[in-house]
Amino acid sequence: MPGATTWLPHPTVPAPEPEPRPRDAVAAAIGNASLLSIGYLLLGRRLLALLTLLGTAVLVSVVVAVPSVWLEVAVLVWWAAMTWHGWHLGSGRAGSVVRRHRRVALAVAVPVLLVFGLVRFDAARLEGNVTEARQQGDCARAETELAKVWFGHRVADAPMTLRTDRTVDACRRLREASGRLDAALAEGDTDALGEGFRGLGVVLAALPGHDRMADVALDRFLDGLPTEDACRTSSLTDWLKARKPTGDGRDRAATAVPRVAPAALLGCGDVRMAARDFRVAQQRYQQLLDDHPGHELTGKAQEGVTKARLAAELAHVRNLHGGYCSRPAAYSGAPEFRRGAVNRAVVWGNRQHVDKLPGDWLTHDVGEAVLVVCTGQTEFGAPTQTCPYRSTRSGQVGSVTFRKIAIPVKAYELRTGKVVVETRVEIGGTSCPGTFFASGDGPPPNRYVSPSDGDVRAGYAAVIAP
Repeated sequence: MPGATTWLPHPTVPAPEPEPRPRDAVAAAIGNASLLSIGYLLLGRRLLALLTLLGTAVLVSVVVAVPSVWLEVAVLVWWAAMTWHGWHLGSGRAGSVVRRHRRVALAVAVPVLLVFGLVRFDAARLEGNVTEARQQGDCARAETELAKVWFGHRVADAPMTLRTDRTVDACRRLREASGRLDAALAEGDTDALGEGFRGLGVVLAALPGHDRMADVALDRFLDGLPTEDACRTSSLTDWLKARKPTGDGRDRAATAVPRVAPAALLGCGDVRMAARDFRVAQQRYQQLLDDHPGHELTGKAQEGVTKARLAAELAHVRNLHGGYCSRPAAYSGAPEFRRGAVNRAVVWGNRQHVDKLPGDWLTHDVGEAVLVVCTGQTEFGAPTQTCPYRSTRSGQVGSVTFRKIAIPVKAYELRTGKVVVETRVEIGGTSCPGTFFASGDGPPPNRYVSPSDGDVRAGYAAVIAP
């Protein structure tokens, strides 16, 4: 149209292309080598950085929780894979160098790797010290070194901490076992001794490599033998002697028995003798003779057996008192019964007129006696004389027969417990006194004679001095 203006479209100016993010393969590889996913952050891969960081955390947690060489290899593979992947993602522009990124990557990776290397080196040093202590059997030193293990060691060298944890467990078990062995030494408790040996056995069987530590614990127990109490020591050596071999280091404990047991058995026998426990004393002396024939102490043990046996026999006889007459027993330490000599006697039963016997014929201590004389009830013996008597009360006249005093007697030789005299002792005396007292209206038909000391002596002479 005339006079019209023509409008043309405004030419479109293309928007400038965004400048690509600089990618430095070296910086990405170094950043990822820290295992903190720094390389991915430098490349702008935030989500990938977060996911891989979580993966690293999980893997490290598993390694710490379940120490294993294979898991440590897995961490190494993960580290190599992340380093390579950072390099791979950063190589889109070959030859790109981003110095700022490299400085950041180096600032993070170098300290991490340096700390890792130092901690691992320290872990190796600690393990070396623990190994040396283990070889020396020194649990105290090993535990001092193991107290220095911290979380960093478990991250940097998890298998090392697994090995050292075994030493921690071994020392704990050995400490408990040593406590039970100490209790056995202090109290003579064989149950505690058994528990201690079982504790040593667990370490030897389940925690190999700690044999020397177990040996030291066992040596400490064996060095405590003998204890100051001989009977306590003999109880422990009895247990060691009866223990069945197990084919490990504990078996050498049996070597302490011949070294310690003889003197302990003899000493225990002496202690029990002093306590008047003659049965146990004899058992201990006899055990020394049976278990250690030819030992230099067997002579004293044989003397002890004899002394204990005699003491037990004498104690038994003394405890019988008058019951001896119904249950006679031997005391083989008593003198032998001899005819034609005075055999000193202890009299049980009817002691009428016994006090008229000579003092050297009698004793109240059965341990000094040759005979045990058991006397029965007094009876009328043979008649000696008959005389007439009139009762002053009723005037009745009657004859009274005077008879000897008869006493049934059974005499045992104390040495053998056998009867050597069984008789009826008859004691004579004077008859027909001018008067005598009697109950009743008339005189009694029978009456005992009145013995003198000589009469009593003559009557018992057939028993005590035959």
